Amino acid sequence: MKVTALAIPEVKLVEPAVFGDARGYFIETFHAPRYREQGIPVVGSFVQDNVSKSRKGVLRGLHLQHPHQQGKLVRCAQGEVFDVAVDVRHGSPNFGRWVGAHLSSENHHQLWVPPGFAHGFVVLSETALFSYKCSEVYHPESEFAVRWNDPAVGIEWPLEDVTLSEKDTNAPLLADIPVERLPPYEAA
Repeated sequence: MKVTALAIPEVKLVEPAVFGDARGYFIETFHAPRYREQGIPVVGSFVQDNVSKSRKGVLRGLHLQHPHQQGKLVRCAQGEVFDVAVDVRHGSPNFGRWVGAHLSSENHHQLWVPPGFAHGFVVLSETALFSYKCSEVYHPESEFAVRWNDPAVGIEWPLEDVTLSEKDTNAPLLADIPVERLPPYEAA
């Protein structure tokens, strides 16, 4: 397994070892001690797994919870997505910055999205099966969204023609979210 810190170092790209032969392949998608050794801090305390299936052009996000912040270890089990994490921690030196990665059933990559980050993805293949391991259970009363195309954040989505939920369509710009609604930055 190879783990690489992205431009925002708390967000990590995980490249699991793939063991293949004529029969197919085997991948270990989670092993608490190994992930902990690689600096993914909440492994071993995941409390909820989610799976979504979406068609090409569906964009889900940018979602987060506060309080009850979720860290997410995500991967694309079938198809391909462009996955994004946006630092929305009030006071962070990276506030409003984003990082992204292509996750697919071909590259087997995972992304660690820490608590305090808004998360979203857009489906690039005909369909995608997307898997989330979450460090906190879903709390609908603490969930909110940041607009997917906020010009101040400037995410370079690889598709312009996207399908959104009503909630995501009407999400506020990051600058319009009250500071007390945002998670605080806590220096390591």
